[in-house]
Amino acid sequence: MASVSASAPMPGRPAGHRTNSRSPAANPPPQQPYAAIDLGTNNCRLLIARPTSGGFTVVDAFSRIVRLGEGLATSGRLTQEAMDRAVEALSVCADKLRRRRVGLARSVATEACRRAANGRDFIERVREETGIALEIIPPQEEARLAVLGCHKLLEPGDGPAIIFDIGGGSTELVLVEPGGADANPRIKAWWSAPWGVVSLTESEGRVAIEGPDRVVAYARMKARAARAFDNFAQLLPDRTPNIRLLGTSGTVTTLASVHLALPSYDRRAVDGLHVPIEAMRDISTRIAEMDFDGRSALPCIGSERADLVVAGCAILEAILDIWPAAHLGIADRGIREGILRSLMARDGHVL
Repeated sequence: MASVSASAPMPGRPAGHRTNSRSPAANPPPQQPYAAIDLGTNNCRLLIARPTSGGFTVVDAFSRIVRLGEGLATSGRLTQEAMDRAVEALSVCADKLRRRRVGLARSVATEACRRAANGRDFIERVREETGIALEIIPPQEEARLAVLGCHKLLEPGDGPAIIFDIGGGSTELVLVEPGGADANPRIKAWWSAPWGVVSLTESEGRVAIEGPDRVVAYARMKARAARAFDNFAQLLPDRTPNIRLLGTSGTVTTLASVHLALPSYDRRAVDGLHVPIEAMRDISTRIAEMDFDGRSALPCIGSERADLVVAGCAILEAILDIWPAAHLGIADRGIREGILRSLMARDGHVL
């Protein structure tokens, strides 16, 4: 768990390496694509895009649930099966990078690789088998990239806002203030808590979450997450009207889909949506009361997410308790978009 206070704007240059052999000072051809890979505790995601006037256009994308952090909470190590799943997904990413002739990429790994005793060995295996050079980034950089990728979806307004990312192995919360016209927001404080949807689920145990006392288990998970956020809450200024809150993660996009009663996930309907806080609380409570089959029957949850979504709801409600807002902004964008914006800005593209 770590925190930092800062008043300077977010750095424009990403930490880490460039995955091609081009000179850092040389700009790629105007339409040469860039790529970002985010390997988290639960998901492997790829985004390939070309810069355009004022932004970028996505030319390819890939996402797969790999559950890299499965069993990590109890063993402290990445399992062979989890590493195999991740390498298989990253091989797909590597093939897409080659076929799209990507000129510049950044590939990052987060909490699972930070925490695992064999995380570095896994990174080396990925490099040898796929050619992808993963960079294990610290929580502060993870928070910076998430903010850079999604802050434009904050509701208009002055004063501070909270942006959060509920991951598989950790949750990042960032207090930001406006940085001026067309400028990135200024990070005032950030916090990384060791609870994500995978780690909190494994801490509570699936038997308790699915058992007859699952509502009690849900209350325990909420309390556990709230305790992890206590110190961050102390860093916040006095609560004022019109507080803005923006979430980026599979949890918030899934719950927003349930709120809209979508028959299948639709990014265009979800990304940039603002949902009343009470509606998000009601959905979270309803999901926590359902059994696995009931959650699986919801179109935008399904069996693939039904076992982890309860922990996501518990973390979300703990966040909503910290600093109540009228609405929750929903972002289906984050670290990958932050990486792309950083790389493109570094090469002189105006975003």
